Amino acid sequence: MHHFSFLAVFSLLVSECHGGCAEVDSLTEAVAGEGFLLGCISCKTREEVPARAVVDWYFKPPAEEEYRHIFHYDHPNAFILDEDFSERLLWRGTPDGDVQTGAVYIQNVTYNDTGTYRCTFSRTLFLPQANGHVVVEKDVELSVVAVANRELTAVISEIMMYVLIVVLQLWLIVVLIYCYKKTWNEHEAREARKALKAQQALLETKESCDGVQLE
Repeated sequence: MHHFSFLAVFSLLVSECHGGCAEVDSLTEAVAGEGFLLGCISCKTREEVPARAVVDWYFKPPAEEEYRHIFHYDHPNAFILDEDFSERLLWRGTPDGDVQTGAVYIQNVTYNDTGTYRCTFSRTLFLPQANGHVVVEKDVELSVVAVANRELTAVISEIMMYVLIVVLQLWLIVVLIYCYKKTWNEHEAREARKALKAQQALLETKESCDGVQLE
């Protein structure tokens, strides 16, 4: 779980560099009493086009039908608009007006933070002929738990890691056995050649002795 959290946060931070924007989904499980990063990324289709974006966050608890407007970011100003999140939301997105990462960090998560969060990018593209306007919305379904659950992907990855270790160990044993047998066979072949040469030498010596005539 920690590895995947780190990768998600790292991806969000890397995306702040305009040359490496990648749209990564936010994590969806927070632990009560801890902090949580609500991720939201909207990459420009053309990096060379200058732009400016305003980001808004909305929240809808499970028992309600309407979204509450909880946060507004218009560089360099950030505003918390809902008292339930007062002094608990921090901007963790792109630190300039050309926003592509609109992440916010929730401090001291409570069970009341469970619900649907909507991130809205209102982007203005400064084009030569006329400015363009694009609105992008992304939803995050957040659940709050007492203890972090291990995600299925993390469990599968760990199982695959152990399987890979076992396979590599078995492969190493097979290689060692193969190398041992190969070395032993080569040793046996050398000994056989030596024995054959010794036998041939004895036969040649015997033939020489038999050819000597006594006077």
